[in-house]
Amino acid sequence: MKKVLMLIILFILLGIMDARAEDVFTEHSWDLGTEISYIKYEEPDVMEEKGAMYGIVGSYTSYGAFMSRYFMLKLEGKASWGQVDYENSGTLDSIDDYMLEFRGLFGRSCSVLDGTTIIPYLGFGYRYLNDDLTGTTSTGAVGYERESNYYYSPIGIEALTTLENDWSMGIVLEYDIFWKGIQKSHLSDVNSSFNDLENDQNKGYGIRGSIKFQKISEEVDFTIEPFIRYWNIEKSEEETVTFAGAIFGYGYEPKNNSMEIGGRFTVNF
Repeated sequence: MKKVLMLIILFILLGIMDARAEDVFTEHSWDLGTEISYIKYEEPDVMEEKGAMYGIVGSYTSYGAFMSRYFMLKLEGKASWGQVDYENSGTLDSIDDYMLEFRGLFGRSCSVLDGTTIIPYLGFGYRYLNDDLTGTTSTGAVGYERESNYYYSPIGIEALTTLENDWSMGIVLEYDIFWKGIQKSHLSDVNSSFNDLENDQNKGYGIRGSIKFQKISEEVDFTIEPFIRYWNIEKSEEETVTFAGAIFGYGYEPKNNSMEIGGRFTVNF
């Protein structure tokens, strides 16, 4: 109920805030670039993984006026990959990871001061992470592939201020409402007689923020954006683990959190 209420409040704010046409925006724009980050995933008192990720990012943005108000629609996509190191009772290095993320955002462009624009927004996002933890640790434990799916709604605000010499600086602050997660554990990688688990995750949240430095030129614009992203997910529901069809026990995804710190460089055209 609290999640729905937050969305309703933001919809109301998007509808009643005064807006004026913004000359700084084009009707349609594309962004394409790359990013690099350091990610740390932790299940407290259980295990942790950490390493570097490298990615390709892109987005399409459309701005338009409707009933004397200026609206924004943005579609974003990201693909990243890298290797992380695992540490528990034993260690396992150079684990292949890759991540996909897609987001759709809707917002309002509003002038608040000369040269300053703010865009409150909301939307829907999907995040997929594949952690190929197959192999044997330093203590002889056998790992397995893990797949993580998050469905969430970003609620945020972006502020952009024009500076001298065709530079602008902005800040983005966002809270992610976590609707649902599905964690798939390929226990059959350990032994083919085990079943693969799918655990539902129902509680959690995300937070992210970034600072933008944009250079405007005649042909394309350039943006440098340091960022931080954080997820905190509660313990999942339990599911039955079977071995050769017989009940072996019950499995769940422990409470976990992840922190990703990095930067991206994009061109806008």
